[in-house]
Amino acid sequence: MKRLDLIIISLLIISSIIQTSYAAENQYGIVQAWCNNEPAIVNGIEVRIDEPIEIRVEVISKINGFVGLELNEPGVTKSYDVISGPSDFDEGIFDYDVAPNWKKEYSWTIVPNGKWTNGNAPINLYVQFNQAIDEVEQVQITIANPYILDEQYSGPTPKPTPDPKSTDQPPSSEGSPGFGVLAALMGVAAIAISRRK
Repeated sequence: MKRLDLIIISLLIISSIIQTSYAAENQYGIVQAWCNNEPAIVNGIEVRIDEPIEIRVEVISKINGFVGLELNEPGVTKSYDVISGPSDFDEGIFDYDVAPNWKKEYSWTIVPNGKWTNGNAPINLYVQFNQAIDEVEQVQITIANPYILDEQYSGPTPKPTPDPKSTDQPPSSEGSPGFGVLAALMGVAAIAISRRK
């Protein structure tokens, strides 16, 4: 009977591990991600032009400091449009004054825009934990690697949310994924440190 109990407990543990997401962890924090409610890294997914893809990310801090993150896609051709979410691709999100056990969830709805088809277009995430200006830990993961079909999606597509940014802003420059976040975080950390002195 004890053997049966051990098998049942083992199966429960394995099933709970399978249902959770891929977790990237370092000494400063933990990052978990899902694509269409499947734990990252999601492979073998096929999507059509304008077919909604749900991205969800959970960030947990182990330190006092601040966190920056950026959803990005490699390559010159930008394959996705953000329909809803806290940021666009290659645009940093910052949370300041985080403490140990601070946790936050971020969600995006994105759609393939038709600029790239009949190939894979990875969806990547860059997260940076800063304890101080020179005490930095980073996490970079591929959340999913969808294959975009050259077909139009026939189901309902959510309407894009209006861009809250002012129209008189200069366009942002595109660079290496994560570079903008790193530069911005370094600047914010420098200001925060100088104010403490």
